[in-house]
Amino acid sequence: MVGAPNRCRSAGFTLIELLVVIAILALLIGLLLPAVQKVRAAAARLKCQNNLKQIGFALHNYHDRLGQLPPGYISAVNSAGADLGPGWGWAAHLLPDLEQDNLFRQIQFNVAIGNPAHTTARTQVLKVFLCPADDDIGIFTPEKTGVSVAQANYVGVFGTNDIGSNPGAGNGLFFRNSRIRFSDITDGLSQTFAIGERSSDVALVTWVGAIPGAEVPLRRLSADHDDDDHDHDHDHHASHFLLVLGRGDHQPNAPESHADDFYSRHALGLNCLFADGSVHSIGNSIDPTVWYAIQTRSRGEVFTAAW
Repeated sequence: MVGAPNRCRSAGFTLIELLVVIAILALLIGLLLPAVQKVRAAAARLKCQNNLKQIGFALHNYHDRLGQLPPGYISAVNSAGADLGPGWGWAAHLLPDLEQDNLFRQIQFNVAIGNPAHTTARTQVLKVFLCPADDDIGIFTPEKTGVSVAQANYVGVFGTNDIGSNPGAGNGLFFRNSRIRFSDITDGLSQTFAIGERSSDVALVTWVGAIPGAEVPLRRLSADHDDDDHDHDHDHHASHFLLVLGRGDHQPNAPESHADDFYSRHALGLNCLFADGSVHSIGNSIDPTVWYAIQTRSRGEVFTAAW
């Protein structure tokens, strides 16, 4: 007797099996995402450090050529002590040493940044001045001015004294019309902080310079932490020189940071270029005494390096 034909089971997935597969895939993605994010963060930190190393080489080449570091920014000053411009900053002076000769030749350094002749030059976004961990803003217009400039993330170290009181008298390496020589850095090149990061979390930065009359566009973090014991240059009326200069009166990446502070999006701390060309990651919890000491060039502080 011939039996009834066997019915073959369908080779497809059941609904339960499909849901199990989806759950497993979701779990795997959840496990992989943090690892991918860590890899991206590490790559961004290394790229940022490489940018600073290139800037360090450029600073040394500039010093070799001219016998001094570039000015924090250049400006005439009126009888009331106000800046008149033109305002070009330290990074603009470094362009030939960063293989940006063509861009350098477009700039008339005795003519104001805001002159229409500089529209193309001042809006050139240069990767060497950008930390890849930050937002890609591109071009922005500082408050109280119609002059658009290219975004950057690195500022020169003014020192520990207040910038607003006298932007031409920093005890660091960069200030208005500064001409610091390596021989002036008696604290030692390897012990002196030269260039640091500032992310768009606190304030916007440009490689171009300090535009007289401009106010630094403040970001969420600065606006949310307005201390009464700080002068106007820290908070809601931050001045033009903070577009290119910085002063670390708070520790790196401090929640209470203001527009003049150093700040980054690197979880392990702040990338810092020192005067000898070395780049170090300074931890967020660095001893404040050491943090202040490395920002000055010749105060003779004695400390043990924490990096």
